Amino acid sequence: MKPPSIRSISRACLLALGTLIINPAASHAQPDTLRVVMQTGLRLMDPIMTTAYISRDHGYMIYDTLLGLDSKFQVRPQMADWTTSEDGLVYTFTLRDGLKWNDGSPVTSEDCIASIRRWAEVDGTGGPLMTLVDEMKPLNEKSFEIKLTQPTELILEGLSKLGARPLFIMPKKVAETPASEAITDYTGSGPYRFVNEEFQPGIKAVYEKNPDYIPRDEPADWTAGGKVVGVERVEWVTMPDQMTAVNALANGEVDYIQQLPYDLIPLLKDNPDVTVKVLDHLGSWTYFTMNPRQPPFNNKLLRQAALAAVAQKDILDAMVGNPEYSKPCAAIMGCGTVNGDETGKEWIVEADKEKAKALMAEAGYNNEPVVILHPTDIALFSTQPVVIGEALRSVGFNVQLKTMDWQSAVSNLTNDKGPDEGGWSIFITGASIAIAKDPFGNSMLATDGKAVTRPNVPEILDLRMQYAKAPNAEARKAITVEIQNKAMEEVAAGPLGQFQVPAAFSNKWTGFLEAPVTVFWNVRKAAD
Repeated sequence: MKPPSIRSISRACLLALGTLIINPAASHAQPDTLRVVMQTGLRLMDPIMTTAYISRDHGYMIYDTLLGLDSKFQVRPQMADWTTSEDGLVYTFTLRDGLKWNDGSPVTSEDCIASIRRWAEVDGTGGPLMTLVDEMKPLNEKSFEIKLTQPTELILEGLSKLGARPLFIMPKKVAETPASEAITDYTGSGPYRFVNEEFQPGIKAVYEKNPDYIPRDEPADWTAGGKVVGVERVEWVTMPDQMTAVNALANGEVDYIQQLPYDLIPLLKDNPDVTVKVLDHLGSWTYFTMNPRQPPFNNKLLRQAALAAVAQKDILDAMVGNPEYSKPCAAIMGCGTVNGDETGKEWIVEADKEKAKALMAEAGYNNEPVVILHPTDIALFSTQPVVIGEALRSVGFNVQLKTMDWQSAVSNLTNDKGPDEGGWSIFITGASIAIAKDPFGNSMLATDGKAVTRPNVPEILDLRMQYAKAPNAEARKAITVEIQNKAMEEVAAGPLGQFQVPAAFSNKWTGFLEAPVTVFWNVRKAAD
């Protein structure tokens, strides 16, 4: 029997699921509209209040950043250029000409200072940076000064960071909103403007080209260079069923899929109208975090036992299933990065079940329940809980999987009570290597005990500040080795390996940037 075509499968799936169908005829009516399927629907539009990548990607659409970061990890001017005093204590930033808010008013130095203050209230890099800031003050409408108490490279690294919480510049009146309170005014100065009247939370978000945006006169490179907008309108549409999204791309109903599931790659790989490509070459790491406030993982020996019980190969085989897109790695700051150190590799990458059992015996494990949160609606993180559960049972842990959707799992993380009161023991997630590569961008190294997901390890906090104050790269590298040692001793997070996720897009479009963040400047219609 002849197998059904992708097109026929698409029609059946769309009819059966009742999912949003985009009329192909509309594509001809609006040739300048790029339709994309992001990894999840946009709900929270304040990219400072959350570290969610979807909110960060929204931020890059409508806001601009003071500084950019290129593919060589060099900090470059974006909204502003800067000069540094000879003693390294005073940085003077000057805004470039032509920066305007969507309402036509100019971007000012006071807007920038207010945005830095709000960002620093909650950001893992901004907070430590502000402990080294003596003063921030405007010099005039276009220039401002940051005076440090001592030299640190953290200032440029922080102001140019990619995320999960980049420093997006907002109008002063918006940036004065407490970081704990979501903004409701989405006035930006970035390459696109947010079309609020068409927003359907979790379903659809629409952006239009900002006619007043003047890009830098340089080639685009990650978040640096010219953000040249080549498409009038971008629509983010939500398709929870991945097969539906793949078939919609094959049929020309959408133009781009941010994350293509590994098992669906064969459906598009040989399609002459579609490109399947890894755009983030550094990739991401997947890891699990344990609740350090409740038994059994309030005991670091049992955290070590859980980590020792799990083989990364088993995780990656189930999650990815293709070594082309994955590799084992024990480094909490990523393999292939300047700070990557694999201390502990011998028991972190390969399962050491005897070590796990010995640690459990030493800790006096008493069959306390281990509740693993198991989100089922994001394919990328749905397999790890099952594999970890089997591994932990094999060494004697009493494991329970708690099935739910991703949003419920994330919401559950604030519950620091025991399993009998709805609490949790293990949560699995992931993060970009480009972000996790340093002790401040890596959120799991903010070990202040304030979040339920992180243990209280003052030694790591102290090492991070030593890193910020280090005089050279050699001193920094030595400190990162110490951080890796301590992080694995305390199991600040359990590395499960690294992976890349390909995107897929229609060949009618070109210019998708190869970068660790998803951006839609530089994209344009391909030449006929």
